[in-house]
Amino acid sequence: MMLIFALLMQVQVRVTVPTVRFEVAPPMVVVQPGVQVVQDYDEEVFFVDGRYWMRGRDGRWYRANDYRGGWIAAEPRVVPAPIVRLPPGRYKHHKGKPEKFRVANADGSVTEYKVKEKHGRTEVKVKEKGGNGNGKRKGKWR
Repeated sequence: MMLIFALLMQVQVRVTVPTVRFEVAPPMVVVQPGVQVVQDYDEEVFFVDGRYWMRGRDGRWYRANDYRGGWIAAEPRVVPAPIVRLPPGRYKHHKGKPEKFRVANADGSVTEYKVKEKHGRTEVKVKEKGGNGNGKRKGKWR
């Protein structure tokens, strides 16, 4: 009798996926190299590596291949590292202010990126500092 009951038992797991959907491609803002966010939106919707990404209120990550939706839960290991490290809410209602980012390179040098809008175009300036362990070389923006 117990075996029959065990076979009839059913387990349901529900994960509520985001309902974010855009009728047309949303305006995006570059917030760091390779990472864009939907401009001035109620939720943080990122665009990285050809996919849309968002962190749910439950802390889980979701991805969609299209701006019209189709969100699926994403395993933490497949979420792009640059957006996992961002504090939740940092780019909510982001207006596209200039941003500056630093990347530590394997040789000890530091590369800084400035991203800004100028005359309707996105400009990325790069400056490298240090290197070979001394960290004293000054860089110039290029």
